[in-house]
Amino acid sequence: MRTRFFTDLVAAADAHPELVLVTADIGFGAVDDFVARYPDRFVNAGVAEQNMTGLAAGIALGGGRVFTYSIANFPTLRCLEQIRNDVAYHHADVTVVAVGGGLAYGALGMSHHATEDLAVMRSVPGVAVAAPGDPEETGAVLADLVANGGPAYLRLGKAGERSVHPLPLRLARGESVPLRTGGDLAIFSTGAILENALRAADLLARSGVRADVRSFPWLDPIDTLAVHDAARRYDTIVTVEEHSITGGLGSAVAEILAELPRSAALIRVALPARFSSLVGDQDYLRRAAGLDPEGISARVLEQLEVNRGLACQVR
Repeated sequence: MRTRFFTDLVAAADAHPELVLVTADIGFGAVDDFVARYPDRFVNAGVAEQNMTGLAAGIALGGGRVFTYSIANFPTLRCLEQIRNDVAYHHADVTVVAVGGGLAYGALGMSHHATEDLAVMRSVPGVAVAAPGDPEETGAVLADLVANGGPAYLRLGKAGERSVHPLPLRLARGESVPLRTGGDLAIFSTGAILENALRAADLLARSGVRADVRSFPWLDPIDTLAVHDAARRYDTIVTVEEHSITGGLGSAVAEILAELPRSAALIRVALPARFSSLVGDQDYLRRAAGLDPEGISARVLEQLEVNRGLACQVR
């Protein structure tokens, strides 16, 4: 995702002379092409994310179209006040970009786990929130952000994610993407956990559970109509995210379902609402949290059985 983001950002800068990139002393190697082509439109603010964000807001209010860039939770949690007061309140055209969402920097410990960022950014008024699932979704979301501007938050995986979509995408802001057609339940995924969600659907199929799979690269605005349609067609909706169970995709879907006269049961597969004491690479931490394909499918099957038992008790 990171490679696709910077490739497309350089192309966008070619077409938009007002586009500026501000970093917090990070991304060397990744940003080299942008810096080489547009050295006067690149600012390294140093290890000072608050200053990075305030500077970006000032450039945007002066007519710039600004992208800030840092890793994990540092461009969001460390400078939330500046995002809220300087960017969002003034409707400044700033997109906050975080590479390494979720547990991508797991070997560096909980200080580098971006596991509350979607919840925090969803709570800031007027900020669009995106978490694409693969490089093609990254390109489609970035195209919208360049065309329609911020304030926005873009959460990326770290690097090396496989392209799930065989062809380039064109997405409207807030649009979700259907990937798999089933008949028993719906799986909604957001962010770089998408491939695991698809593999979990394959495992569920072996157990006789056929799942629709849909990617939600946008969390705010979210594809409300897709949620409504799934609630009408299925008794169960599953959300999968590499984020705290509090405030992310599962919460966003629950908020929509709560206002429907007839709702589907919701199974939220996410990180528990506690800090991880484990240290290791992303795959290890995903397995430990039940976010590998086997863990996701097992969680769904277990909860389906519980729900069947509850339904029998009601009868």
